[in-house]
Amino acid sequence: MAKKILIITGVVVLLMLIGLAAIARFYMRGPDLSKYQHLKDPQISQKADQKMLQVEAIGDPNTIGMKTFAMLFKAYYQNVKAKGMVAPLARWLKPFDTPVNQWVGQYGLPVPETLVKLENTPQQPGYEVSLTVWQYGEVAEILHIGPYSTEGATIEKLKSFIAASGYQIAGSHEEEYLKGPGMFGKGNPNKYCTLIRYRVVKQVPEDAVVRRKK
Repeated sequence: MAKKILIITGVVVLLMLIGLAAIARFYMRGPDLSKYQHLKDPQISQKADQKMLQVEAIGDPNTIGMKTFAMLFKAYYQNVKAKGMVAPLARWLKPFDTPVNQWVGQYGLPVPETLVKLENTPQQPGYEVSLTVWQYGEVAEILHIGPYSTEGATIEKLKSFIAASGYQIAGSHEEEYLKGPGMFGKGNPNKYCTLIRYRVVKQVPEDAVVRRKK
């Protein structure tokens, strides 16, 4: 999971370059985490679809993560007239054992529903910023507190909960980076906060499948 550290560090470098104090405070302190404490234990809930700025890119996040998030944040502040800060997200479309240079990532930032057209948006071949909607519905989520390298156990806990609850995963692995490295260094990895999320659907009982085939 060291790749994710470099991705978020790349975002921090961007923040230093554009010199926005409010953004710097967000990444040094993170958002108000009190509303996420219930997710220390896995939960299933309904989540509304979300309009997103997105860059879909293929390759090692160590080398493309900074570029994609840099483009997203630039597009965000050119198109969204908001004083607040949003947490970046990423969806990983292939299994984690895929060779890293073949990873497919959808890097995203949430935007208001009122945004219908992008203007003055940076574009590069293979790194186009688009306006799209991330579909949700029922989701299973868990809050991971600690280094990215220890996410494995948290992910397995969430997957076990999904199966035990009679659900199955119906979407890609998604992460929302609530708090990570600070502006002037990596900070304390033990205090990193990452929401891990999957879209889920109810499992169809095997006997129901058999009845359908008859």
